[in-house]
Amino acid sequence: MKDSTEFALVKEEPWLSEYAEVIKNRYFNYKSALKEIEDFSGNILEFARIHDFYGIHFEAWRNGWVYREWAPEADKLFFFGDFNDWDRKSHPMKKSTRGDWEIFLPFDKYKDKFTHGSKVKVHVIGAKGALDRIPAYIRRAVQDEKSHDFAGQLWFGESFQWSDQSFSAKESLHQPLIYECHVGMAQEKLGVGTYKEFEEFTLPRIKAAGYNTIQMMAIMEHPYYGSFGYHISNFFAPTSRFGTPEDLKSLVNKAHKMGIAVVMDIVHSHAIKNTNEGLNEFDGSDHQYFHPGERGYHEGWDSKVFDYAKWEVKQFLLSNIRYWLEEFHFDGFRFDGVTSIMYKHHGLFMDFDKVDLYFDSQVDDDAIVYLQLANKLIHDFKPLSISIAEDVSGMPGLARKIEDGGIGFDFRMAMGVPDYWIKMLKHKKDEEWDMFELWHQLSNRPLKERSICYAESHDQALVGDKTLAFRLMDKEMYFSMTVLAQNLIVDRGIALHKLIRMITMSLGGEGYLNFIGNEFGHPEWIDFPREGNNWSYQHARRQWSLISDPLLRYVQLNTWDKEMIKLANEYEILASKPAVQLHLDPDKKILAYERAGLIFVFSFHPTQSFFGFPIYVPVHGTYKIILNSDDKEFGGFERLDPAVTYFTDPKQCILAYIPNRTMMVFKLIE
Repeated sequence: MKDSTEFALVKEEPWLSEYAEVIKNRYFNYKSALKEIEDFSGNILEFARIHDFYGIHFEAWRNGWVYREWAPEADKLFFFGDFNDWDRKSHPMKKSTRGDWEIFLPFDKYKDKFTHGSKVKVHVIGAKGALDRIPAYIRRAVQDEKSHDFAGQLWFGESFQWSDQSFSAKESLHQPLIYECHVGMAQEKLGVGTYKEFEEFTLPRIKAAGYNTIQMMAIMEHPYYGSFGYHISNFFAPTSRFGTPEDLKSLVNKAHKMGIAVVMDIVHSHAIKNTNEGLNEFDGSDHQYFHPGERGYHEGWDSKVFDYAKWEVKQFLLSNIRYWLEEFHFDGFRFDGVTSIMYKHHGLFMDFDKVDLYFDSQVDDDAIVYLQLANKLIHDFKPLSISIAEDVSGMPGLARKIEDGGIGFDFRMAMGVPDYWIKMLKHKKDEEWDMFELWHQLSNRPLKERSICYAESHDQALVGDKTLAFRLMDKEMYFSMTVLAQNLIVDRGIALHKLIRMITMSLGGEGYLNFIGNEFGHPEWIDFPREGNNWSYQHARRQWSLISDPLLRYVQLNTWDKEMIKLANEYEILASKPAVQLHLDPDKKILAYERAGLIFVFSFHPTQSFFGFPIYVPVHGTYKIILNSDDKEFGGFERLDPAVTYFTDPKQCILAYIPNRTMMVFKLIE
């Protein structure tokens, strides 16, 4: 086995040398777990096919349907539903010594009763009594409109005809430009959007905006719409509230035809604690899928915590990954709540201000192994798939190869950046912005770990908070967004919105993320229908009409975002080496850097403009502005002439006019 000093993570990050043995042990634990899987199944891909065994399947060799369930501590299981007039006792299941239950329904006897679209449940009798449950591996669950009760639904439709065989996520893996979205709130109507509507109306918008990847939230079934899809009940069921499984497949297929990769927001960090819909106490015990007692309860999320050490749980979750990749052609995953997965304290009330915290006894070693196995599976199944970790702790090696001593993700979310912007806007006046701090926050990241940077995601706009645009302009967005009149608050907000997004994209990482609608400064906040808002959809939708009106300034922000993403695509900014600082003036609030051969110059000064300002450039020659935020079509004041050329002086500087609250991109032309 490798010596602890051989890991690239330790070699290239000398400050981790004290923890080399821990890193070696993590790798050893992973290799041991993988060998156990390979000894049992041959390889991890075969191991992750347990969904083909459990659940409801038609077996041609027996000419009938079989339903299997793992429930080791249950006393009795009965299969029931429309096919037997909901008789809880007429169809008992047989138990194996392993704790598997099974029942077979012959085709000839049940062909007219066990039909496509009919509903089923399983009646479980265990130590805590009897309860009607939904099969754990059900592929579709639906809610009764009157009783609001969820049940499993048989889905025997014709197989979907894919036409995306030529698609590859190579471009997205190279430089992900991610459009984070939620199908239900993607339309303007006061209601729940559908997969079909998203395919017809939203995908063309994303394509036109230039993004090469969509990150889809709330796909796995969740009984409470307002959970934003983070309290999962049925892990193998695409939520029925948006449409059918075929509708989702059609959406993914269409995205691929447009050249857009589709990443799913996968929630393996916890599960809903409900016993009517989810996995909790399925067999009557509190430790079937989850840790027993207090350790199995997530205090911060009021949910259940998986036992990642348990063989059957690992197989359930890994099979879940393969299922979404294989059945729905997803191109990878953004893993939600990775901090919660990795630590026994789930990151609650932690500052992670000491390196010891990444390697002490509060790190869940079994969970680390699970994440490594998950990444091994993802990349073995589809080498060009994408895995992204949402982690606030800053775990070293999270987005490094497992062989390097890492955990194996392709990217990590730069979660400190949007929090930084909120802090700046809430607590500092414009003249107090610290350029040194700004540079540090956006450029300080592990050199060998690729980051997805973003100015705001769905998190920053949840009820009780605001989108960046609304934080900048607030109520003026209701009254003063017309191009026919000027407003100082709106002028400031438009200018800073453009600067914040451009500097985040071009300086902050190796990938960029935008939440649906925020590219044009979507106002207000996100709030799903609930009792507290009288079940309103007012804030659970996207107001696309705002960019349909040329007299509103949302159009200007939308145009700026398109040009920004076009620039990133054309020059492969995010795939290039990190930016090199060229100039930083804390008093004049000017920051300049080079990346991808382009020169980015920002002025965050609220009032002052500067003439003949010297900016050092890496190469002597003639430069030209190829994009600037002060252009009229972006809501600027046209103080810059794009026709002007800039020649380097003997000190290798260009002398530029830098208006206040403006950014410009220079390119060497000769």
